[in-house]
Amino acid sequence: MKELFGHLKDGRRVDAITLTAGDLSVTILSYGAILNDVRLRGVPYGLTLGGSEIAAYEHGPMEYFGAIVGPVANRISGARAELDGRELGFEANEGETLLHGGPQGLHTELWKIAALSATSVTLTLTLPDGKGGFPGNRLITARYTVEAPATLRLELTATTDAPTLLNLANHSYWNLDGTATTDGHWLQVFADRYTPVDGRMIPTGVLDVSGTGFDLSEGHVLRPSDAQRYDHNFCLADGPGKMKPAAILRGTSGVTLRMNTTEPGLQVFDAAPIGSGEMNGHRGVPEVGFCGVALEAQRWPDAPNRSDFPSVRLDPEDTYQQETRWSFSKK
Repeated sequence: MKELFGHLKDGRRVDAITLTAGDLSVTILSYGAILNDVRLRGVPYGLTLGGSEIAAYEHGPMEYFGAIVGPVANRISGARAELDGRELGFEANEGETLLHGGPQGLHTELWKIAALSATSVTLTLTLPDGKGGFPGNRLITARYTVEAPATLRLELTATTDAPTLLNLANHSYWNLDGTATTDGHWLQVFADRYTPVDGRMIPTGVLDVSGTGFDLSEGHVLRPSDAQRYDHNFCLADGPGKMKPAAILRGTSGVTLRMNTTEPGLQVFDAAPIGSGEMNGHRGVPEVGFCGVALEAQRWPDAPNRSDFPSVRLDPEDTYQQETRWSFSKK
């Protein structure tokens, strides 16, 4: 089902597409390819954070909530990178750092609805050479599919006509209890390594999680009162291309989310500094710090400047491919 969600400041129409199969119903926006809402039968609240007004998303406080971020998700240090001997410069939007593709990132784009059925929608986006500082004319496709009994699948593909950098991610915040914060949620991440960061949130290398606050391999209860904060990349067991478990998130209500992905990294962000300002979320009130947990399947941060990290280079003869699955259940 497709219906009007709102209009951008320049008058362009934004559609909301609702997909349903089995016990799961999700709403996708044509703006930002945003995963706006996720509903599980028998649960009286949404499982992902979002809003009902386009103003919350269009350069607003929820601009990343549920969006596809890129062309290069996460951070690029110094807002610069080298590609085939050419230095690429970007418009920094986090101090001296490029975050999620910058102020012209994919989260600000109006995507085209290329195909639509009761259970699936395919969105496409064409990016011209040089936009945001990235080379190549690029075609990006995002396909969301709902499958019974309660699985959401996201397939991302991209092509380019010139060597470029590409690393896409879905930036949904999850809260499985319908509460103000994720206090009491249990999180397990299937990783034995992570990338520590400096004061600019740029990775400094790769470390074993053993003996650290980043060891989530057996599961850990999240508490806003804990000293340990999370805005870090976890290195998943296998490299790009192989479907594998990434994380399990369980709320105190008994709702469980299992996440699988083909990506080699999972950025875990506890949303400690995140809120929705004066804009209401799905609960009818503004979102506050620790409102959700972002689980972002992607390549590793600052990969364009780290030859030892999985590459984010995309050449004309190749096709970028990513698949992520979220499966929901309730006791």
